[in-house]
Amino acid sequence: MDDFAEFRHFRYLLAVAQHKGFRAAAEALNTAQPSLSRQIKEFQEYYNLRLFIPGKGKRVELTVAGEALEVIATEVLEVKDDALAALEAIQRGEAQVLRIGCTPFVDKGICKRATDLQKVLIPSASVRMSTGDTSALISELKNDQLDAIIVTLPVKDEALKVQILKRERLVVCLPAEHPLSKKAALSANDLTSNLTVFRHPHQHPEAHERLVELLAELGVQFDEQSYTSHPHEMQEMVKSGYGFSLIREGTTLLDGLTTRPIIGVEWTVDTAFVYRVNPRVKILPMIAKILKRQFSKMASMQGKKKSPHSAKPEDDNRQMKLLG
Repeated sequence: MDDFAEFRHFRYLLAVAQHKGFRAAAEALNTAQPSLSRQIKEFQEYYNLRLFIPGKGKRVELTVAGEALEVIATEVLEVKDDALAALEAIQRGEAQVLRIGCTPFVDKGICKRATDLQKVLIPSASVRMSTGDTSALISELKNDQLDAIIVTLPVKDEALKVQILKRERLVVCLPAEHPLSKKAALSANDLTSNLTVFRHPHQHPEAHERLVELLAELGVQFDEQSYTSHPHEMQEMVKSGYGFSLIREGTTLLDGLTTRPIIGVEWTVDTAFVYRVNPRVKILPMIAKILKRQFSKMASMQGKKKSPHSAKPEDDNRQMKLLG
């Protein structure tokens, strides 16, 4: 293990990057400039990095790696702060109960992983689970009735911290005996008048609104809709002939159903761990980061087995971020 890099190095590097100069950074850190310059020089030489280049006057310019440094160093220092805050909270006995909410349309395996992690961190802790609509859970979270919720996006509230855990492609669910199931993928014309089974809009109004917008952009037209309040009910309605629906790729299907991708789009459902910006339970930021790492590792392992079909990160304007 390479033990040369320490948290102080990242704090020094971040200060120089933010202040665009060694003198200004030293003043902000209340340390001597020669010492700061020496340690940053040793860091760059040790790792064969060039993060700064001379600018005008006493200022420095950031290299490509230097620009990335601002984000990376901030993340490293934030993880350190979150880890220490979590340990202090655990020692003070402030994290003995975790109140967490989860919506019916979220994979229950994600909720279980979050509660299991709480038990690993604090074996004596208890977890209180709640289920409900996204809008109701967000309200309970903001009113301090819950500590965290697991929902799917969008969640638009500056008072809440959102950590995306999992991104899954959205596909069409239809009867296996339907004539369109013979096609490898479905077009907008195939969906018109057939895509009629939706999650009830009141459960996540913003998600439903975004879904309607994306379907309109694609040219999908529909007049009548059937609404459900649970993913199992959605499949039952599709099986009973009420129309097609949109579900997460990989969802366990009822007998007689199948799924097909949509031609020309890579819409996704993004599941997130959400908590207040200043949480009562100080271990929540650490739980969010650990969960993110776990799911990233799982996605990486799955990617080695087969080609990924999820949307590209830069295509955020085309992301679904629905079904919370």
